[in-house]
Amino acid sequence: MIDVLVVGGGPVGLATAIRCTLAGLSVTVAEPRGTPIDKACGEGVMPAAVRRLAALGVKPDGHPLRGIRYVDERHHADARFRHGAGLGVRRTVLHAALAERAAALGIPVLPTRVTAFEQCHSHVIAAGTEARYLVAADGLHSTIRRALEQGRAARERRPTAPRYGLRRHYRVAPWTDLVEVHLTARAEAYVTPVSPDVVGIALLLPRLGADSFEARLSAFPALSRRLADAAFASEVRGAGPMRQSVRQRVHGRVLLVGDASGYLDALTGEGLGVGLAQAEALARCLAAGRPGDYERAWRKVSAPAWRLTAGLLWSRSQPLLASRLVPAAQYVPWLFSTVVNHVAEA
Repeated sequence: MIDVLVVGGGPVGLATAIRCTLAGLSVTVAEPRGTPIDKACGEGVMPAAVRRLAALGVKPDGHPLRGIRYVDERHHADARFRHGAGLGVRRTVLHAALAERAAALGIPVLPTRVTAFEQCHSHVIAAGTEARYLVAADGLHSTIRRALEQGRAARERRPTAPRYGLRRHYRVAPWTDLVEVHLTARAEAYVTPVSPDVVGIALLLPRLGADSFEARLSAFPALSRRLADAAFASEVRGAGPMRQSVRQRVHGRVLLVGDASGYLDALTGEGLGVGLAQAEALARCLAAGRPGDYERAWRKVSAPAWRLTAGLLWSRSQPLLASRLVPAAQYVPWLFSTVVNHVAEA
């Protein structure tokens, strides 16, 4: 019998496996897809998350990020990171680096999809493996989470409309070392330099439809003009709906981490950083033999990002406030800088 079976071999799943291994636990990962796995995400790693990756022994190649810039049609505001650089890194590059580290630590990967499990008094059985704990790191639409929630009362209605993400890369030299966030009344475009000749563009939208990526990008005229002659460097990928309400993360010997444990929105770009913090907290609880402590630990490391994201989402939904976010950031730069560095160090 092993200590931990991690279901899902994405970045947070591998980070969880590495953290548990470094804590002295025996770990196996179940992931049917080959490495690296691509998905739609902003690909900006905040400074605190860069340090957490380094603590795992993972230092992926990427493009240094020095801060955040908010942009609308008439205004812009810059805020520099105060405590080290972030990193713009392709999702595939990050995933490959984590997989290489996991392999170096001797963590086995079962090429299988886990859709069912049996929870016993002292262990969990899944994919023919007995483990003291099963950790679900299988993403936004977690199969393990759905299995746990079967038969439970329906969750509360979502207080905000669903949102979706699209991402494509362009082959063009970055024009800044900041993550640019372009805002319109109902959508955002995130520009993240990920290498000396590639930038990633992620769009957050209230709905998906038949319109092309370029048609949606045209809602941001300055950005669309800048990229007009740039070649595509990747296919379009999508994700959503973003919001996933989850009541609890600990179900006996089955625990949830990363997007599987609940997700609000990609608005602040903290998803990976929060997932890495959750992985660290989970490994600490399991190594101590106190899995029940993870619920409180999860809330402690996740709550600051959730509160900030919820506040920004609410502001973006208020017509009188939404149009004033960037002007306010420009006219009160110290406050904008404080908020950005709170995100960077969360």
